[in-house]
Amino acid sequence: MATISLADVKTLRERLGTGMVDTKNALVEADGDLEKAVEILRLKGAKGNAKRADRSTSEGLIAAHESAGATVLIELACETDFVAKGEKFVALGERVLAAVSAAGASTVEEALAAPVDGSTVGAVIDDEAAIIGEKMELRRVARVEGSNFAVYLHRTNKDLPPQVGVVVAYEGDDAETARSIAQHISFADPQYLTREDVPSETVDAERRIVEEISRNEGKPEAALPKIVEGRVGAFFKQVALLEQDYARDNKLSVAQVLKDAGLTVTGFARFKVGA
Repeated sequence: MATISLADVKTLRERLGTGMVDTKNALVEADGDLEKAVEILRLKGAKGNAKRADRSTSEGLIAAHESAGATVLIELACETDFVAKGEKFVALGERVLAAVSAAGASTVEEALAAPVDGSTVGAVIDDEAAIIGEKMELRRVARVEGSNFAVYLHRTNKDLPPQVGVVVAYEGDDAETARSIAQHISFADPQYLTREDVPSETVDAERRIVEEISRNEGKPEAALPKIVEGRVGAFFKQVALLEQDYARDNKLSVAQVLKDAGLTVTGFARFKVGA
């Protein structure tokens, strides 16, 4: 039986990020062969992936990559904040992001099939999950096309990678205001750009709900149409970016801020880890 040195254990742990006991056992099983030990650890981890399938991935990171004509935003998820803040997970996020961007992927399915180092993004994530021993998944992907971009990545905890990310595509020259709009989106979480973008069935459902609420409150029948439309208007201010009050000055709407700055927002995406 080969002698297993602490140097070999240290080398393998630094390479894979595996635990001390698992690493030493793999080296023993591999009779000291580092490459065989890597294979043993990967196979062991791959079996564990199936067992972890139903686990919750409420931690992770948001990352963005800007290129000519498009910016890609991803959410890479894991189980614990301990893994999320680790160098290997952050490096995996960068690797996945670069591959997804290069492939021009705009959906999770396309992203998982994107090529990377002779494999695919999906396989690389599975391999890392097997090695680290924690469930990981590429939860969301957005590809925002446009002329200019403002990217804002927000850390909710200084020890963790970005937990909120926003990409804004815009036309105009005021990059500072565009970035402030990205910051506004990170806080206000609009779902649509304009009120016209809100699906008609969503608006109709909201109108029915607020009408019923107003009736139950005993509002006068004659006043109901005005009250309902007022509440539907408030709903638009919640979900449509251009309708919202600007976070830095609630006396102004986002639409007015953009107009004053000579900017037009053509699209945006916002992700928050676990949301």
